[in-house]
Amino acid sequence: MPHRQFRPGARAAGAALAATAALLVAGLSGSASAGTAPTGSAPTAAEALRTDAAPPALLIAMQRDLGLDRQQAERRLANEAEAGATAGRLRAALGGDFAGAWVRGAESGTLTVATTDAADVAAIEAQGAVAQVVRHSLAELDAAKFRLDRVAADRDTTDAPVRYVDVRTNTVTVQAVRPSAARALLDAAGVDAGLARVEKTAQRPRPLYDLRGGEAYYINNSGRCSIGFPVTKGTQEGFATAGHCGRTGASTTGYNRVAQGTFQGSTFPGRDMAWVAVNSNWRATPYVNGAGGQNVQVTGSTQAPVGASVCRSGSTTGWHCGTIQQHNTSVTYPEGTISGVTRTTVCAEPGDSGGSYISGSQAQGVTSGGSGDCRSGGETFFQPINPLLQNYGLTLKTTDDGGPEEPPPGGTWAAGTVYQPGDTATYGGATYRCLQGHQAQPGWEPPNVPALWQRV
Repeated sequence: MPHRQFRPGARAAGAALAATAALLVAGLSGSASAGTAPTGSAPTAAEALRTDAAPPALLIAMQRDLGLDRQQAERRLANEAEAGATAGRLRAALGGDFAGAWVRGAESGTLTVATTDAADVAAIEAQGAVAQVVRHSLAELDAAKFRLDRVAADRDTTDAPVRYVDVRTNTVTVQAVRPSAARALLDAAGVDAGLARVEKTAQRPRPLYDLRGGEAYYINNSGRCSIGFPVTKGTQEGFATAGHCGRTGASTTGYNRVAQGTFQGSTFPGRDMAWVAVNSNWRATPYVNGAGGQNVQVTGSTQAPVGASVCRSGSTTGWHCGTIQQHNTSVTYPEGTISGVTRTTVCAEPGDSGGSYISGSQAQGVTSGGSGDCRSGGETFFQPINPLLQNYGLTLKTTDDGGPEEPPPGGTWAAGTVYQPGDTATYGGATYRCLQGHQAQPGWEPPNVPALWQRV
C-alpha cells in the first residue's frame, strides 16, 4: 500500500486560508495547527500522545488483525493522533454546524469532517481534512438518540438492542433483531424517519463474564473478569473494571488466587463501570499485560476518533485489535440497558470483561460486552475510561507520573482532572479550550500540548 500521512494544512490554498482565517481567528489564536509545533518546543500531537511508546506486542497485534505491516501500524497511530487534534479544533470552530469526524484508510491517512453549512468547506479543507456537507448536526443526532434512550429505559428493547449516532451516515442507527421493534421504538420517541436508520442484526449482545476457572481476577471466589487499568485514589491503589463484574463490597482475588481487594463502587446497568481498591500485597503499575506477558505502557487517556485503531487485552483471548465504529452507543443486554459505551470491531469472549482497550499508549476504556467470538469474529462495546475516572475520582496510573503536582501558577488547570471537549480551564493567566477528552497529568499543561488545548 502507498505511504500516506495525514498532514494538517496540506491542502491549503489562498482562498481556503482566507476562509479559515475568518472562521478560526478566535479559536486558533496563540496555538498551532495539529502536528505543527508553535514557536518554541511544544510537541506535535503524535509526540504529546506518545505514539512512539506503542510496544512491539501491540504493533504485532495491529498487523495481524488490521492487515498492516509494522511501518503502516506506526504511521497509523501517528496519523490518528494528528487527526484527533485537527478534528477537535474544527469542532470548536464550527460550533453548531459540526456533524462529526472520522478517519479512514489503512494508515488512517484521511480525516473527514462533516458540517451542515457549505460555507465551512474551505476552512475544513484548509486544515488538511475532507469536508462533507450533511443535513443533520451532531447535536441534533445526539438529541434524537437521547429521546430513544429515554423511551427505551421504560420498555424491553432486547429485540432492538443497539442504538448509536453514526456520523459516517449522518443518522441515528438502531440495530434490531426484529426491525418492527426498532420502528416502534423510533415512533414512540418521536424520531423522524429522516434522522434514523434501521439495521437488521442476528446478534444479541451480552456481558462477557463467565463462571469458569482461568487467570486475571476472581469475584467472591467464583466469577472471573479481567483487570482494566491500574488507578489511584489519593494514596489508595486499585484498578478500573466493568460494573457487571461485581457489586460494591464484593471481594476479589488475583490471577494467583491471592487475596486482592474489594469493589469500592459499581454501576450496572445504566453504565458499566467499577473500581476495586487493592490491599498492600498489590501495586498499581502503569502497564497493560500484553502478548507473552510484555508490559504495554499507558501514557494518558486521550479519546481516539471514530475509525481509529484500538486494541484489547483480556484474560481469555489475549491481544486483539480492530477499529472504533461509534462513540456514545447504547446497548441492551438481558440484564438491562447501558449507555455511553463505544462500539468496536474487536472480538472478545467470556472472561475478557473489564479488560483494557488502548489506542497506541492512550487508555480508551474497559470491556463491557459484545457478540460473536475470536474465531468467527464479532463486535464489542467498551465503557470509556474518562467518565469512569471522573465518576469515582480516580487517577489513571501512567508512565509519565511525576509525583505530587504543585498548584498551577495563576490558573485552575490541575493534573488529575478529567476534561471533555469544549471544557475551559485557565493556566498562567490565559484561558484554554479542551479539544480532546483526556485526564490531565503533569507535563500536559495547556501551553505545552496544542493537541489537547487551544488558547481562546
